[in-house]
Amino acid sequence: MANHQSAKKRIRQNEEQRLHNRYYAKTARNAVRELRSTTQKAEAEQLFPKVVSMLDKLVKTNIIHKNKAANLKSGLAHHVSSL
Repeated sequence: MANHQSAKKRIRQNEEQRLHNRYYAKTARNAVRELRSTTQKAEAEQLFPKVVSMLDKLVKTNIIHKNKAANLKSGLAHHVSSL
């Protein structure tokens, strides 16, 4: 267990940041899942920029890796264009 006040504070901060990151990562995963399950082209084209924006924000804040986001965006673009 932490013995210093600064270590205790760091533990509190890490937990709060972990929950924050989990929330946004899970929200983005749900958005990707929703877009993949869409069969209407118009709806998918409307949803695609929002999902891409979410992924870019996660990359900017180092929640997910940039290559993972690029792979997801590529697959989603292919899905939307094939509808």
